[in-house]
Amino acid sequence: MPLIKKNIDLKPYNTFGISVRALFFAEIFTEQELQEVLRSSTIKEHKLFVLGGGSNVLFTEDFEGLVIKMSIPGISYKVNGDHIRVEAGAGVVWNELVNYCVKHNFAGVENLSLIPGTVGASPIQNIGAYGVELKDVFESCRAYEISTGNIRNFNHEECHFGYRDSIFKNELKGKYIISSVTFKLMTVAQLNTQYGAIQTELALRNISEPGIADVAKVVADIRVSKLPDPSTIGNAGSFFKNPIVTNTEFERVKALFKDLPHYPAEAGMVKLAAGWLIEQCGFKGRVVGETGTWKNQALVLVNHGAATGSEVYSFSESIIDAVYTKFGVKLEREVNIL
Repeated sequence: MPLIKKNIDLKPYNTFGISVRALFFAEIFTEQELQEVLRSSTIKEHKLFVLGGGSNVLFTEDFEGLVIKMSIPGISYKVNGDHIRVEAGAGVVWNELVNYCVKHNFAGVENLSLIPGTVGASPIQNIGAYGVELKDVFESCRAYEISTGNIRNFNHEECHFGYRDSIFKNELKGKYIISSVTFKLMTVAQLNTQYGAIQTELALRNISEPGIADVAKVVADIRVSKLPDPSTIGNAGSFFKNPIVTNTEFERVKALFKDLPHYPAEAGMVKLAAGWLIEQCGFKGRVVGETGTWKNQALVLVNHGAATGSEVYSFSESIIDAVYTKFGVKLEREVNIL
């Protein structure tokens, strides 16, 4: 079997369930296979897209290039006093890593339970949920430079993490492929239960002294109650970023909408709830053709069966326009558009 295949339908490889074709496709299970593809003429002559779990991408047309699906497996760890260094292959499903850490009582990722995607994509996006971001537990990642095949290890500082952002989405976009990530976790938990509905759910369950397994279970249950299962209905989770605005901008919107949900952000900025903004514009549960928003969470766009990527994109444009017209706040897509 050739490592690089031709004319492959990408519908099984993206959680939106959009049927487009890749001119070339290679699924990678080892670093040796990755090196082989990086040496090939195909990668030198065609544009490239690297795919993880396909949970953060919207394909709007056929991809006339090479798609590399990163499926490198494996989780290992080393104990160093109160800290645990956990290394996972880029193809490990993110929630499998969370479950592994919870099972072994390694604290730090429990708030990130049930986030879709793979380990390799987590630093690129600086994934986050319920008051915790990837950067809080990240130590380093191992990556291959596409143009040379050279290996480089990136430490925390070199990744330039921001809100749903990193150096891999900016200066180094399209220049490296991550093969593994190392996380710095703890044997003694410092639980973060202040964000969202975690404390309320713990109280409802009469859990006064939670452990990391309790927090992971509560977070997973909250996510399931709000977000659709991609195996049931196509979606990519949160389609938009929560907008971060200046204090002046926040006060302007707050004066008009007294019940505006908000959270503190870095450097005196304020984070607004994109889902709430969208819902106030009447989009929650709306169906337009084969696409729409999820009935329980307006932040999630869905494929009701036969939506095209262009249809979903056009619908997202109408949401951005409506929110800007009502609130004067510009939403940004979290999902990669191809």
